[in-house]
Parts: sequence; C-alpha cells; structure tokens
Amino acid sequence: MSLPFSESYKELLAASENRILILDGGFGTMLQRLKLSEADFRGARFLDADKELKGNNDVLSLTCPDKVEWVHHEYLKAGADIIETNSFGASPIGQREYGLGNVAYEMAKTAAEVACRAVALKKQEELDAGETPKRRFVAGSLGPTSKTASMSPDVADPAARAVTFRELSDSYRVAVNGLLDGGADILLVETVFDTLNAKAALYAIQQVCDERGKLFPIMVSGTITDASGRILSGQTAKAFWHSLSGYPIFSIGFNCALGAKDMIPHLRDIRNAPFRVSVHPNAGLPNQFGGYDDSPEMMGEWICRYAEEGLVNIVGGCCGTTPEHIRHFAKILDGRRPRQVPPKSGHILLSGLDSLEVAPDSRFVNVGERLNIAGSRKFANLIREGNFAEAVNIGVMQAENGAQIIDVNLDDGMIDSEKTMVHFLNLLMSEPNVARCPIMIDSSRWNVLQAGMECVQGKGIVNSISLKEGEEKFLYRAEQIRRRGFAVVCMAFDENGQATTFERKRDVCTRMYRLLRDKLDFPPEDILFDPNILTIGTGMAEHANYAKDYIETCRYIKQNLPFAHVVGGVSNLSFAFKGNNSIRESMHSCFLYHAGKAGMDFGIVNAGVLPVYEDIPEEERTLIEDLIFNRREDATDRLLAYAETVKNRKLSGNENADVLAWRKEPVESRIRHAMVKGIEEFIEADVEELRQQIAEPVQVIEGPLMDGMNEVGKLFGEGKMFLPQVVKSARVMKRAVAVLMPYIQAGKKSGESSCAGKIVMATVKGDVHDIGKNIVSVVLACNNYEIIDLGVMVPCEKIVEAVKKYKPDMVGLSGLITPSLDEMVNVARTFKAEGLQTPIMVGGAAASAIHTAVKIAPESDAPVIYSRDAGSSASLMERWINLKKRPDFLKELYTSQENLRKDNSRSEKSVKTVSLEEARANAPSLF
Repeated sequence: MSLPFSESYKELLAASENRILILDGGFGTMLQRLKLSEADFRGARFLDADKELKGNNDVLSLTCPDKVEWVHHEYLKAGADIIETNSFGASPIGQREYGLGNVAYEMAKTAAEVACRAVALKKQEELDAGETPKRRFVAGSLGPTSKTASMSPDVADPAARAVTFRELSDSYRVAVNGLLDGGADILLVETVFDTLNAKAALYAIQQVCDERGKLFPIMVSGTITDASGRILSGQTAKAFWHSLSGYPIFSIGFNCALGAKDMIPHLRDIRNAPFRVSVHPNAGLPNQFGGYDDSPEMMGEWICRYAEEGLVNIVGGCCGTTPEHIRHFAKILDGRRPRQVPPKSGHILLSGLDSLEVAPDSRFVNVGERLNIAGSRKFANLIREGNFAEAVNIGVMQAENGAQIIDVNLDDGMIDSEKTMVHFLNLLMSEPNVARCPIMIDSSRWNVLQAGMECVQGKGIVNSISLKEGEEKFLYRAEQIRRRGFAVVCMAFDENGQATTFERKRDVCTRMYRLLRDKLDFPPEDILFDPNILTIGTGMAEHANYAKDYIETCRYIKQNLPFAHVVGGVSNLSFAFKGNNSIRESMHSCFLYHAGKAGMDFGIVNAGVLPVYEDIPEEERTLIEDLIFNRREDATDRLLAYAETVKNRKLSGNENADVLAWRKEPVESRIRHAMVKGIEEFIEADVEELRQQIAEPVQVIEGPLMDGMNEVGKLFGEGKMFLPQVVKSARVMKRAVAVLMPYIQAGKKSGESSCAGKIVMATVKGDVHDIGKNIVSVVLACNNYEIIDLGVMVPCEKIVEAVKKYKPDMVGLSGLITPSLDEMVNVARTFKAEGLQTPIMVGGAAASAIHTAVKIAPESDAPVIYSRDAGSSASLMERWINLKKRPDFLKELYTSQENLRKDNSRSEKSVKTVSLEEARANAPSLF
C-alpha cells in the first residue's frame, strides 16, 4: 500500500530538485582528533561495563553528547545539507559484542536528538546573523552490523549463517524506531556489504513506516570492497541496484572502501537507476599507517567529474574526510546541476550475483526446471537422501548450459519443505556459478515461499500466489513479497478454481493486475502471470483449446496489462505423451515458438534438450500445431498414431540409422549440421578431415563453421532457438577451432608478413557469452591481426585501461543479450569522457545497425561501427586501417548512420501515444 510522504520527504524532494546536496564527512575521523579515552566512552553510566567500550563510537551519544554535537556542528559550518547521526552500530545486534544491546533504542534515539540539536543551533546562528536559514536534514545512520546473512561464518559448512533475515529485521526495527523518535528526517542504510542485510533493514523500515502512517525518505549506500567491482557478498554494482529496484527508496549509491576516483565506474553502472544517486567516498585508500592521504583538492577533481557526467545528486565523504573536504565539495558543486533522475524503464530488473534485465525486445528467458522435486526424479532422490552437494551440482549444470533463472521447488510430503528450502538455498547461494543467476522460489506453501525469500540477497521471483483464498490473502502475500524485494508470479486461479478457458484466464489475470496496481501500487514490471499451461491431447473435448487459449491469453496480457510478463511450466503441455520424449520435446519447441511470438517471455523448461523448431520434420510439426491450435477434430488421434510410429521405429532398432543419416553427407554439410544441432561427438574428426582436403585451415572457419554459426544466429533471432541451444553450438565451435588453431599458428609463424593491425576484444560487463567474440577473434587472427582478448564480463574501466596500455587500432565489443547494449553505450560514453579516439566495433546477437546509429554512436567522439557477422569484421578493420580507404569508409559510415537516425526519428513521430489514464478509460469492460 502506498503511504503519504512525510514532511521531511517533501522538503528533501524540493531541496534536491535543482542542486547537488552535500552530505557530511567521516565521523570517526573527527572523533580521532579528540583523542578520547576509555573513560570518555564509559562515562559515569557505563563505568562498570564488563567489556572495553573504546571504539564503540555509538555509545558516545550517551556518554559524551557534547563531543558528538561538536562534530555535527563542524560539518554544518562546512556546508553540509545532510548530517548523519552517530548511530552506525546502534542496534541490538550491532551492540551485542559490547554487551549494550539492551540500550540500542536509547542510543539511536539520543543520536538523532543530538544531531537535531546541532541543526537547531546552526539555524539559530543564521537567524542571529540576519540570514535566512537553510533547511538541513538529519539522516539516521543504519550500519550493516558485523554479521552477514548471505555468507557462512564457517568455511566447513557453507549452509551455516551467523544471523537470519528475521533477526536482523527485528534488530533494525529497534534502531529505526529510536532514530525516528529522536527526530531523524531520513533513514540511511549504509556501508552495505551484504544486500540481504540491507533488505532486512528495508523490511523493518517499511514496517515502521506503516505503523506511523507515512513514508520517510530512505537512502541506501553499498560498499564495493575491491577491484573486483563487487560488494563483499559478491554482487556487482548493477546487481545491487536491481536487488533494490522494487523498494520505495529515495536514493541509492556507494560509500567507503574506495576513493573518489575509483567510484566512477560504479556510479556509471547505476546511472539508469530511477532513484537519486549518492556517493561518499573515502579520502583515498589507507596508507601503510592506516591513514588517508587524498586532500580536498585531489578528491574535488573527481567530484567535479561526477557532476560533469551527470552521475550524482548527493555527495559527501567517508573515512578520512573532514570538514575541510566537505567545505571544498560544497564550494566546487555550488551551482552545478544535479543528475536528472530517469523515469522507470518498465523493464523487469532481476539479480543474483549478476544482473538480468528483461526488456520488451529481449528474447525468451529460460528458467531452469531441474531443481524441482516433482519434475526431476534424480533431484528428488538426491534431496531425500540428503545428498545436497550433488543436488547443487544440478543447478550449476543448468546455469552453465544457459539457464538465465533457476527455479527451486522442494514441495514434498516426506520432507520438511521449509527447513529444506532454507538449507538448500543457503548452499546454492554459496556456489558462485549458480548464485550469479536470479532464483525463482517455487512452492504452493506460503511458509516455504517466505522462508526462501529470506535466504536470497538478489531480486528473484516468487512462484506463485493466486486468488484461490480470496483477495485479502492475495494482497497480503503480494505486499510481503514486495517488501522482501521479489517479483511475483500470479497464477490464473481464483475462488472458483483454476482458469481453463481464454475468457476465465483473461478475467482472472485482469482482476489480479488491477488489485495489485490499484490497491498496492505494485510495480507492473514485477508482475508475471501464469495463465496455466494445461495438458492437451488427452482425447477429452474440453481440453482441446487449452494450448490455444494460453497463447491467446499471452497476447491479451501484452496488449492490455502494461509491462506485465507471462510465464509457464511447459512440461505440463505434453503429459498425455509421457514416455515418448521425442514427441514431447517437439511439442514443447512448437508451443514455445508460437507462445513466444504471442508474448510469453519466461518459460520453465529444460530448453537445452529441445529440438530447433525448423528441424522438426514438417509432417510432425503440422500434426503438433494442429493439436496446439485445435485445427481439426482428429488432431489428437493423428498425432497419437504418428507418435506410435516414431516409438515403434525406435523400438525396432532403426534409431541409429535414422539419427545418423546426416553422417553420410559431405563433410562440409556434416560440420554445418553439427554446429546447428550442437553435436560435439564427431566435430573434431570432421574438421580434421576437411582440413586435409583444403589449402588453408582458415577456410574451414570461414566456410562451414561460419555458415553454421550464421544459421544459429538467424534461428536465435527468430525465436526458433533458445539460449541453451546456442551455448551447445558454441561448445562445438570451440572444439572445432581448437583443432585448427595449431595449424593456423604454424602458418603464421612460417609467413613473412607483419601484423596487419591490433584490436582489443571484450564481451561487455553483464554478459558471460563469448561465442561471437571468439569467432571474430579467430577470423581476425587468421587475417594477421593481433588480438588482445579481455574475456567476458569485462568492466568498462578494464577496457579503457587496455586501450591506454595497448593502443589498439580498434576495440571490439560483443554482446549476446539485450542488456549488453546499455553497457556498450556506457563504454562509448566513457571513451568520450576519457578523450579516447579509438574506434569501436560492436557485434553479437543483441547488436544492430539501428541501435548502433541511434544509441551508441552519438555518445562517442570516435567512429562506432556495427559488424553484422564475423565474416565482415576483417574487411571493416582493413578499411579503417588503410589510410587511403579510410575517408570513403567514414563518409559511408556517417551517412548511413545519419540516415538511420532520421528514419528512426520519423518513425517515432508517427506513433501516436495516449496517457495511462486515457488508456485505462479505453479498456474493454470485462465484468
């Protein structure tokens, strides 16, 4: 439920509209100047405390409030608009090690009162001087505690946790109440090294705001721990933002650990966040004596850069910074425009350790289905045996085979599903190869869903809730899901049962959507509908339209329920053909092809075993589609009869002769076939056979291997192949190239020609796929270009560093998935900011000529060139490097891109849009 803003929220919005707000600096830095003793920390009140209190700065609000107020006043005099309370560890868990957990509420409340007194004193000083007082704000500081909810404290037991979500949330709730009772205007969850801790804090804050009937401004600030670009619990900056994208926060940002210079790439990572952005860096990195060396002027140089790039709304300092730093920041930022907060994109933002963004033009998202007791006998047996290590390995294999989201379902009458879900998710989250993916927590039991959400730091999906038990429970559960930072699957099921017809599916989904939007203001992009994929081919007339009605519902949802998504468990479709996996897989492939075109964007399916749509025999495809669309009364009988012949053929022992018929084709055809099908078994022998028949080994790559990969790219783009199938093809390519490379290298060594040029290659950050990059690298290497391969998931700053170090003729950026395009824009923008003139060549399944011209090229001072395939990359390089050809090449490039931009502009102007209110007014009457 949406709450009205507090007065401080309204005032903060107004204050941040036209200027960059100044946050205060290091608190501990200032306290160190006072050289306080153990006696100062104890005061009279804690004279007999059992434990040493020196270093527990939070207790000073009770024992030395005048010293704390002095620090606040120094920062206010320096120009701070926002000062933080001295309450970083003022929570029951934070004070546990000092034995002062019982006074945490008082500590937090007093800290806020002391800060408010300092603000009041500054206001009075301005009034006494005849000045108009400036509105200043008190931010209640909520630190991370010394515990982590996402990582094990015991290296021998990865499932162990030192603290739970609920324990953290209860502890934070005490602190939040104290801070607000003491007068804090803002709640600042800072120095986040584990996003699950932050989610526990946000859960507590929302509870307290509910009780008080108003929403206070919430700032969240993470800590990137080192050069890895991740917080301690493993998330990237973008994954951190995605994890918090569904919360009602005022700002997101980073503090501590890094200096001002090193913050820039991480601020760029969150530049599209629809919140204000804050940053309070350290004064550099600690020197050998533990001190900080960056002067106000040194930091100021980078602070100005933040403003010039439009990266920040709030700037302050952390460890090592002083009022002198804050005074300088206030001076150099005076009059600077704040970052413009972008509108919400309408894309669903998910995360594990890495981020996943699903836009309307994204390709089908594969949800791995094998971690489901009901769907995998092997997994079920492992869980029942307590063999969790092997069960986790199934998840790892799914991620490696291209699953973008991992579904986990542990519903079973013979186990404690809630306890097992917690244990298994803790293990799963400790395995980076699978923890990088968002998690779909799947259960029919609400207690299991709750327990699962409280184990996951990323933004996952809950599967599912429905109207089965009425609107009240539906809305309560949806709100609890949002408060734990998850998206939600809503199953088409209401008080009258499961929706089985198009009309019922439409009505139930529309009703749920309106409830979520009107009652809760639930983010529409975080709503996924499951309109129920039900079994067809049963011989019962009432089941004949099940698949067709699902597909029609997909189309309806996309056209009438803005930003919502569609998901489904595909294996239900073919249950009537259980035992005939060949037919079942063909049915799934055909269904996904048509449902995907209608709007289904998430599917729970083992896509790695599906046949490519166009490879299904035409007769079989027609029979299946007759059944899916109920095109004839005898569709079931016809497919059953056909399925029996396929089954009989397999039983008769003719399977190998049929399946391996392609082995009789010429070797070039065999190689192309293996590439498209992802068959590794024969590729090395076939490549070697062809190599011996031709003059140059590179011709194998430029011929059948490239032909096969181009076909894979075409099918993927048309939705006839899925990502796991592309990954299989990539493995075939890798093995084929490994056979050829020794011969290619030997040929280069014996040749006399020098290097034709140099290119830095990288798959951009956020994308783990290297198939396109590797193919281009091989083709360019074969044309005598030097390749500097930076690998996959390459952050922008590493690319910039490589350009400065190697001085290449060109940089090649590859991306298979749609979010890679945003990172390519970021790289181009950064090149411009760094003054780099190196041209950029972009390619991969996600890239296109129109996107390059409209989105990437305008951000760069250097040429940005789109390469449609690996075969064209060498000629593009040659035309750039050849100084005689370069002028004509650039003229062609710029003219073509300008024409594309004009065409795009005309197209956008021709689209008539209406407001959301108008669209709702035009909606069809359904009830």
